[in-house]
Amino acid sequence: MNTPELLAPAGNMEKLKIAVHYGADAVYLGGRSFGLRNLSDNFAIEEMPAALDYCHSRGVKAYLTVNSYPHNDALPRLEEFLRQTAPLPFDAYIVADPGVMAMARHISPQRELHLSTQANTINWQSARFWAQQGVKRINLAREMSLEAIRETVAHAPEVEFEAFVHGALCISYSGRCLISSALAGRDANQGECAHPCRWSYHLVEESRPGEYFPVAEDENGTFIFNSRDLCLLEHLPALVQSGVSALKVEGRMKGINYVASVLRVYRQALDEYRANPSAWRCRPEWLEELAKLSHRGYTTGFLFGTPRNVGQEYHSAYIRSHEFVGLAEAVRADGKVVIGVRNRIRSGDALEFVGPGMRLARLTVGEMRVLTPEGDAVAADVANPNQRILLAPPFAVEPFDLVRREKGERP
Repeated sequence: MNTPELLAPAGNMEKLKIAVHYGADAVYLGGRSFGLRNLSDNFAIEEMPAALDYCHSRGVKAYLTVNSYPHNDALPRLEEFLRQTAPLPFDAYIVADPGVMAMARHISPQRELHLSTQANTINWQSARFWAQQGVKRINLAREMSLEAIRETVAHAPEVEFEAFVHGALCISYSGRCLISSALAGRDANQGECAHPCRWSYHLVEESRPGEYFPVAEDENGTFIFNSRDLCLLEHLPALVQSGVSALKVEGRMKGINYVASVLRVYRQALDEYRANPSAWRCRPEWLEELAKLSHRGYTTGFLFGTPRNVGQEYHSAYIRSHEFVGLAEAVRADGKVVIGVRNRIRSGDALEFVGPGMRLARLTVGEMRVLTPEGDAVAADVANPNQRILLAPPFAVEPFDLVRREKGERP
């Protein structure tokens, strides 16, 4: 059976460790420039060896994103960046621009190259062309249907393919957007997108300057450009059977709660399908887990053809039923768990502890102790962000387990 790798975003070292903990087969990460998420934390050159060691020691691959479209004046800096990363054992570079590809091939001729979705590959002739240029894998454009994916994989067996399965969709074709440049002076194709498609807008009629008319969609805002989020979980078997080599999760700028929650679902879904394809069913609890995340409503995008019902596909204010409040940092010999607080926790809160394998347990906070900088544990009723607390849950907890709370559970 074709067993595609689960490819996860790693926006910084913490997110990388979370991705590995929750079952990623591979991660993609960027430097401080020349990727398409320059506003994420990303990795300094000096941090990359530790990231690679962490991944490779656990059997996880790591790909470096170099998929921006640089202008002439950026080429000297790009060359220096590629020379600095050349000695590092990245499993592949992710590139989009042919010039970047040529430079990477010259500086690191042994390096495996993967083609970014930014290259807009939507047919098998293009795939064959890129294979002839030495590309090992192609991340297909999100605008492709399942049938087009199958046909492209079948006609270009000399190259691997990956497809996005979950995450934000772009208003523009394969993410090559100019709105951010026009409205905010930040070029999305240089990794600096301001996400103006997520803003709220009003109309102004020409003969009535200064009068702003709301573009009403619902009580949460207008979001007239804003697409729903991609979610292909229910169609995982069809994607596996299409022959793609990797299933990619979007989200280097998302938080660790997002990375962990999405990966734990897709990891178990993939593993169960691999173990028994004929008995596979999309479990309701998987969909419930994804619904707990902050998202803009889910869509299958272009998987079954071009979306026609614009009102349905793009009705997309944020939805979030749960909030991330902490991360398990360590488990002490006495069973007490050190929690790094990310959102205020109070005595009496009903918390959920979630881990890999869809592990979930609940705890109502009773006794809580805040750890002081000196290491003392002081009784407290409230713990604030950036503090660390001790809890004694009556169930097993592992480092990197998430702690969350249903929204509205506390005032």
